[in-house]
Amino acid sequence: MNEKILVIDDDTGLLTLLQLGLERDGFTVITADSGKEGLRRAYETRPDVVVLDVMMPEMDGWLTCQRLRSMCDTPIIMLTAKTDQADILKGLSLGADDYLTKPCSFDELKARIRTVLRRAKADSRDEWRAIYADDHLRIDLKDGTVIRQGEEIHLTPIESRLLMYLVSQKGRIVPHRELLISIWGPEYARETSYLSVYIRYLRRKIEDDPSSPRYICTRWRMGYYFAGNGTFQSELKE
Repeated sequence: MNEKILVIDDDTGLLTLLQLGLERDGFTVITADSGKEGLRRAYETRPDVVVLDVMMPEMDGWLTCQRLRSMCDTPIIMLTAKTDQADILKGLSLGADDYLTKPCSFDELKARIRTVLRRAKADSRDEWRAIYADDHLRIDLKDGTVIRQGEEIHLTPIESRLLMYLVSQKGRIVPHRELLISIWGPEYARETSYLSVYIRYLRRKIEDDPSSPRYICTRWRMGYYFAGNGTFQSELKE
């Protein structure tokens, strides 16, 4: 295994418990007891997953998440006692891939870590790349590049996976449950709030008028579909 997990939390007792437990499962664990230290360790060690607390002094988890996301696309799991729906949505909007509330079982945390690791690995497997293009958008389904009217659009990892999945199913209504399981994993089949948040963010980035979408369309109570009228082309990955 040997994947590197960076755990950032100001509770040193919890850091020790998580380090011992994750190392027992074969992970390499790096710890940091502040947001500032976490950013430094992330830069130095290039972890495969970051587990991040929210309530920390000086630099809280919100700001740390923003800084991490500007540095890299490493999956981020927020682990926190803040359970309000607004806090969960805030974490997702700042670029977190998952949000787990304390207290949680150690087995659940490990399952979430393995899920984000599987997603990250799946993104790098294909040898062929398919490209969707029209007069407005160019979307590379392999590397996740999105060009809108000649300008590259930055997407978070979850935004990218969601858009690529919808584009790959162009014209087909993809049920909510299928999207949640495909993008987040089977543990998230009922988390419809995750999906609505990211659909809203995607529309803001690629649509001329997000309130009247041309690309990411809704079929009420069923799901979403990509309605672009462009064409696909395939290229061999170099």
